[in-house]
Formats: sequence, structure tokens, C-alpha cells
Amino acid sequence: MNFLQLVEGKRDGAIHSDAQIKEIIQGVVSEEIPDYQLAAWLMSVYFRGLNDAETRALTLAMRDSGTVLQFPPDPSRPVVDKHSTGGVGDKVSLPLAPLLASLGFRVPMISGRGLGITGGTLDKLDSIPGFKTAVPEDKIADIVERVGCCMMGQTSNMVPADKRLYALRDATATVPSINLITASILSKKLAEGLEALVLDVKFGSAAFMQTREKAQELADAMETLGNACGVKVQAFLNDMNTPLGRSAGNWLEVLESVECLENRGPDDLRDLVLQCAARLLVLTGRVPNLEAGMATAQACLESGEPRAKWDELLEAQGGDLRAFEKKLNAPVAAFALPIEAPSSGKITACNARTVAEIVRDLGGGRAAKDSVLDLNVGLAAMKKPGERVEQGEKLCVLYARNQAEANDNAERVRSAWKIA
Repeated sequence: MNFLQLVEGKRDGAIHSDAQIKEIIQGVVSEEIPDYQLAAWLMSVYFRGLNDAETRALTLAMRDSGTVLQFPPDPSRPVVDKHSTGGVGDKVSLPLAPLLASLGFRVPMISGRGLGITGGTLDKLDSIPGFKTAVPEDKIADIVERVGCCMMGQTSNMVPADKRLYALRDATATVPSINLITASILSKKLAEGLEALVLDVKFGSAAFMQTREKAQELADAMETLGNACGVKVQAFLNDMNTPLGRSAGNWLEVLESVECLENRGPDDLRDLVLQCAARLLVLTGRVPNLEAGMATAQACLESGEPRAKWDELLEAQGGDLRAFEKKLNAPVAAFALPIEAPSSGKITACNARTVAEIVRDLGGGRAAKDSVLDLNVGLAAMKKPGERVEQGEKLCVLYARNQAEANDNAERVRSAWKIA
């Protein structure tokens, strides 16, 4: 393969064939193609784009660059998953996985870690005593078949091409390419051996796609590609100008997830969890429409079975249930500082980006890939837009590593809220 010719061709607007894209991905995995040439190719793709056929070929080649999970055929237990493009306080995956398992689905949920202002599911799970997210490939299918769900990180053998390409995209300012985003997300999801996938695409100040129009473009691209690759895919948009739920921070979001499973969590979190489950019920033909899906998912959540399934999942992945229950009922292991409203009125905004930046800077998120996290810090009991607040009333509780950090960030936290 003369990779330089392919770079030149894409630079000038040429269309890659399926065979050429397979060769590129083989060169990525074997490291035959040097970083500087891959960087040039990524920039060419960023500016010239890929057509639908090229994006499909890239996605499938990336999927097939490593292990693809396989499950025994069972029409009564479809293999499904959900993906979110990232958000603040977005802990939907945690209550959703046991809910889907309780509804009779199989859910091999591969998740990632947070970077920058975006929280990561694996970091939240790390705050659970004993829970192991590094699951050997030969154990994944067993846990999924037995429990109904498994929540783990990407193994070294799954989609290795994406790991190298993503690292280069991050270092070459080519992350925002719709084609590259689509291929990256779907190659990992297709490697799970899915039959159906629901995509929660965020837009807003704290979202990867800040405008509704760009989010819709990404949603359309992923729906089209996923269906072309043989998976039933449905994407829907969600606002990320305001944090989801009332907590942001790893352990704090686990606490809120358990509340959701116990039917006492925030309404917006509960609704989004039910929306995802309902759409998968429709996609797999289990119910005729979204209304019926919402009713079915709600009845299952209220039955208590997903809460019991959560404990079963924790135990299957090494979680210490006694330590977990003790931690659930103990004060959060961080310094707590209530943040009071400076005036009375109705809350008109709670800036999700500001909240996310504060959580990151407190130590709850990554400024770099090798950052060591404090899993207990963050914000909880956050007031939501539309609610009324009196002067001196609590806007939220700030959890920091010590009193000095809490005091230093108090005014910054208060600035996230607008009161009219």
C-alpha cells in the first residue's frame, strides 16, 4: 500500500474504496503507517469528509480490527445497548442496564472514562467498593447470559484501531469530524454484537455538539450508518445546557442512580432512563409504540426487580455488597458546604458547563488522561430551572476535598445559577 497516495487522493477529494479503507485500518493496527501520515490523512478527512459508503467501510473495518462479541441466538432476549454522546450528571447507564436486563434484554454495555468536563461511566463504577470494570472477554458473555447485563471497559482486543485513531484525533484537532465520530462510536457498539441500539445525542453549552442542528446532523448520520450495518438504531436529542438530575460527581451520581432504581430519583433522570428503555422495546418489536414502551418500562422499574438486578450485577463483577450498602448509608467522604441563594426568585438557569468545570477542578474529572480522580467530590441536591428559591435557601451542596477548596469554589458554584 502506498499510503501517501491515499493521503494525496483524499486531500484532493478522491473517494476511497472498501479495499483501500481495509488496508488503512490494517496499517493502523500493525503500526505500519506512521503517526505523521495518519495525522495528515485525518486532517484530509476532516476537511474533505467521507461519503456514506466510505464511512460504512471505515466503521466495519474498525469493528473487525479486533474481537467481536458473540452471544447464543435467543430471539426472546435481544442483545441491545445505549450510547450517550456525553453530558454533565448523565448517569443514565447505571440504572438503565439493570432495568433492561429485568425487561428481558441482554446488555453488554461497554463504557468509557471521563475526559475534560465530560463524566465517564467507568469512573462512577470505580467508586463502588470492589466493582471490577476490567472484565476478561471470556467472562463477558457468561455474565451477560447469567445476569442480563455487564458494564465494563473496552478490552485491549476490542476495536484496537479506534484506540490509536482516537488518540491521534485528540492531538490533531480532528475530533469534531461527523464521519470520524460516527465510525468511532458505532465500531465499538457493533463489536458488542448488538441487534438494537438507542443513541442519546446531547446538544447545549456542555455538550460535544453545542447546537441542536449539529446534534441532529450527528444523530441522522449514526442512525443511517447503524441501520446500514445491520443494527436497528434510533437516535434522539437531549438538552445539555442544564445538568441531568441533581448530582454531578462520581459517587454522588451512583447515589442518585440507586435512588432512581428505588423510584425516588429526579424526574428528568427517571424520564430519560424510561425513554431509552421504551425506544429499545419498540425497536425490537416488543411493544407497538413509544407510549406502550414507557408504560412497560415504568411498571418494571416500579416492581423493584431492577434494584435487585443492580445488586446481582455488582456481585457478578466483584462488588462488595456489604461495603456498598454501608457506603450508601454513610455521609459522603468529602467536606460538605451548602451553597446559599444570594436572592429570592425563580431559577432561570443552571449552567451545565460551569458545573462540569467545577467538578473537574475539584478533582472529580480529568485535566489529562493520567489524572488521579477523587471519586467523592462534586455537587449534590442542585436546584433546577423553574423552581423557586428564597434568599439564603440552599442552591446545592458542594463536596470538596477540604474546607479550603470548598471555600475557594463557593462563589464560582453560586455563579452557575441565574435567579430572576
